Amino acid sequence: MMKMGGIDTSQINAMVAQLKATAARMEAGAGVGVSQAENRSPDRVDFADALKASIDSVNQSQTKAEQLGQKFALGDDKVSLSDVMISAQKANISFQTTVQVRNKLVSAYHDIMNMQI
Repeated sequence: MMKMGGIDTSQINAMVAQLKATAARMEAGAGVGVSQAENRSPDRVDFADALKASIDSVNQSQTKAEQLGQKFALGDDKVSLSDVMISAQKANISFQTTVQVRNKLVSAYHDIMNMQI
């Protein structure tokens, strides 16, 4: 497994390969005439739903970090500085991971768009 900037790229590369395979099937006409509801199996997760859930998770961690920081700044005895710093770092790491995944997806999109037909 190759790590790049703390992110496991093997899963991202697998996703890129899956996107390329799907694009090739769509270009070959395999998906023509089949509705999305018929094509979707019950155990598969919609990509848009998974992406939205991931972004919502990042947003929640950033909101939690901000709220903890505000509570600490207001003098709440239940919130320690270490809790605030850990929460802020978790939010930062999740955001940076999301940015790196977005970069890989944009790169995959460009690769797919530049494929020869």
